[in-house]
Amino acid sequence: MTSLRFRFLFLFLTLSVLAVTVTAHNITDILKDFPEYSQFNSYLTQTKLADEINTRTTITVLVLNNGAMSDLVAKHPLSVIKNALSLHVLLDFYDPTKLHQISKGTTLSTTLYQTTGNAPGQLGFVNITDLKGGKVGFGSAAPGSKLDSSYSKSIKQIAYNISVLEIDQPIIAPGILTAPAPTASDVNITALLVKAGCKTFAGLLVTSGVMKTYESAIAKGLTVFAPSDEAFKAPSVPDLSKLTNAEVVALLQYHALNGYNPKGALKTTKGPISTLATNGAGKFDLSVTTAGDEVTLHTGIGPSRVAGTVLDSTPLAIFTVDSVLLPTELFGEKAPSPAPAGEPVASPSPSPDVASPSPSPVSEAPSPLSASPPAPPAETPGGGDSPSDAPSDSGDVTSPSKAAVHVNGAAFFAVVVTVACSVLLS
Repeated sequence: MTSLRFRFLFLFLTLSVLAVTVTAHNITDILKDFPEYSQFNSYLTQTKLADEINTRTTITVLVLNNGAMSDLVAKHPLSVIKNALSLHVLLDFYDPTKLHQISKGTTLSTTLYQTTGNAPGQLGFVNITDLKGGKVGFGSAAPGSKLDSSYSKSIKQIAYNISVLEIDQPIIAPGILTAPAPTASDVNITALLVKAGCKTFAGLLVTSGVMKTYESAIAKGLTVFAPSDEAFKAPSVPDLSKLTNAEVVALLQYHALNGYNPKGALKTTKGPISTLATNGAGKFDLSVTTAGDEVTLHTGIGPSRVAGTVLDSTPLAIFTVDSVLLPTELFGEKAPSPAPAGEPVASPSPSPDVASPSPSPVSEAPSPLSASPPAPPAETPGGGDSPSDAPSDSGDVTSPSKAAVHVNGAAFFAVVVTVACSVLLS
């Protein structure tokens, strides 16, 4: 009986691991065996969209072959390409069968572009319409837009998790390719922070001179975690007036990372990450944990939640955080000072001397959602004609060698636990 229990326990552990791992997907790995999508795959990595795709479930990626990608990447900067490709990531699952079974023949689907907060009206939605003859058209949901793109073939599906489909032309929303891409010299970080309710932090950056460090780092990529004004009022925040000038600089540099790290990239981060203040192994590091779409930073003293997105435009990402990041090197009980003692700086003023900052060309973006919000109602194209019968998609079905089985991890785990416990207790 004991041997039988051990066998069931081993089976339980094995299936538990399976339940967790079978739901994972990696868009880069899926596309790497298809050289005709090498440009699309490369730009998913460069824009960090691959990280966002890999952290979401129930998602459809509409890929473009190298020919369709050529004009898009040749004429536009990386930030514009990212916006355009975000419109090709649907926050819903569409396989060939579902494409031909759309209710009333047409629907609107939310995209990753909608979650950025930079898509007014219906610019962040895609119109999917089952046309006569079995052809499926895609286009922007903005009024007056045409269905310029068509479904070509299926590449791979992991049921109800991720679907990868090829379309023949890019989906272009009005203005998405003509919007000016901000350069390092165009971005007014101070103005963005003040507008986002981080006036105290902005003031410290200006008076300490660290703002110049931030600005010089943008060209190669920069990620900023800006505490809100309320965060500086928390009882847990030490008296910053007792810090030396060098320590204030280190504290502010601790709130930024070298490199562009949007929220999707942060969610895939493993192990400690270096900050601008890092000056040696294990010094001034941060760690990241995630729960659903929520990202939390850990300093070793206390956590700080990423509360919102101020700007996400390659190569700069600025987030608000709900707590001041306190490094152990400065505020740990036995932590040594990172720099020789100097003159103490005055306590930060909540109102930096910023004269009429120019308005930012980029609007404040909400935190991306982990699930697709309801799409706005749309009129049925074609005057209510019923959708055409779906053609056979047998040629589009992934071959058995490339097929993947999807299991709902939580539900499967619960069943395994129930069965195993029943056996062990019997």
